[in-house]
Amino acid sequence: MKSLWLPVCVALFLASCAPIQDEPIQWPTDGWAVSPPGEQGMDAARLWALDSSLADERGNIDAILVIRNGRVVYEKHYPRDYDAMNEGRGQAPGLYNYYDPEWHPYFQRGELHTMQSVTKSVTSALIGIAIGRGEISGVHVPVLDFFEDYEVANLDEWKRSMTLYDLLTMKAGIKWDEDSVPYSDPENSCAGMENSDDWIQFVIDQPMSHEPGTVFIYNSGASELLSLIIKKATGQHVDQYAEEHLFGPLGITSYFWKKTPMGFPDTEGGLYLTARDLAKFGYLYLQDGVWDRARVLPEDWVAASVERSVEDTGWIGMGYGYQWWLVPWGSKSDSYAYAAIGYGGQRLFVVPEMDVVAVFTGWNIEGVPALDPRFALDAVLEAAGAPLIAASQHE
Repeated sequence: MKSLWLPVCVALFLASCAPIQDEPIQWPTDGWAVSPPGEQGMDAARLWALDSSLADERGNIDAILVIRNGRVVYEKHYPRDYDAMNEGRGQAPGLYNYYDPEWHPYFQRGELHTMQSVTKSVTSALIGIAIGRGEISGVHVPVLDFFEDYEVANLDEWKRSMTLYDLLTMKAGIKWDEDSVPYSDPENSCAGMENSDDWIQFVIDQPMSHEPGTVFIYNSGASELLSLIIKKATGQHVDQYAEEHLFGPLGITSYFWKKTPMGFPDTEGGLYLTARDLAKFGYLYLQDGVWDRARVLPEDWVAASVERSVEDTGWIGMGYGYQWWLVPWGSKSDSYAYAAIGYGGQRLFVVPEMDVVAVFTGWNIEGVPALDPRFALDAVLEAAGAPLIAASQHE
């Protein structure tokens, strides 16, 4: 294991916990600046304690990366032998076999790591960019406006009234269940979609179970519809659009995006990035959509995205916005970190009040508990000197 900071330097890093306020922003377009934790008000001893826990006690965690004041203050990668772990699984190899080490968790055993549902948050940003450019009229546009070329089954008034806002906030009203059975079970709605020839047709054909906008049901299929919407609205597939309008400005040059059988980029879970490039995406949100003095996301898009459109999702007190989770922290009831969360332990946290971005990647699947987002967030914020209270007081 290779650590960025060695324990012998602890005394040098246990400086003041007050974040630096006046230094100019060092935009990480061409790479992140690096700083000792103490110089950015981080408690290195607490970071090392978290490091030890991740290495030995939390399953298959691959990496931790902590950014404060625009600088890398802690980074660690943990080698895992996924070939040995997945030997004898007996499933056919392929990009949606989660036990194929060619595809999971790293793309072709390289540095690009599967993002899983963190992809949803990236796709949300692209929706915002398309709205800002006038290619989509707004979040209240009816979804079926983009399906004039499709024959849609189970068409009723609820489906006709479903809007882009309903998709973004997981209140689509589509009958869907990807929570009560594992993703490896064909009864899982997401598995059913991924086993179909046309994912978008599969999703839009599902019957409605609720009036749109009324009930939060986590639905990866709703996120997959965004792939078609972006293509229809912009004339470009999501990966092309991202490269021009999001990845390019941020200096993200290496990525991979899975495609569905019909050739649409998988916007519910198909993106691969490095931890450092994922942190760039988080930093964009920390800076309210501005990058190196240029606006990448429309004004007010970040605020709208992290508004609690869903007050309580039923998962450890978290709310939900536009494909972003909102994780409570601190001693005030209105303190929430922005979180992009993906299957297997992919975690991106953005905490503007503390000038912190944190990334965790891993591959804890099928019965192995994924990294608890509250544990990971609280550990980083404790190192930043944030006032924290028990999780039960948020629930």
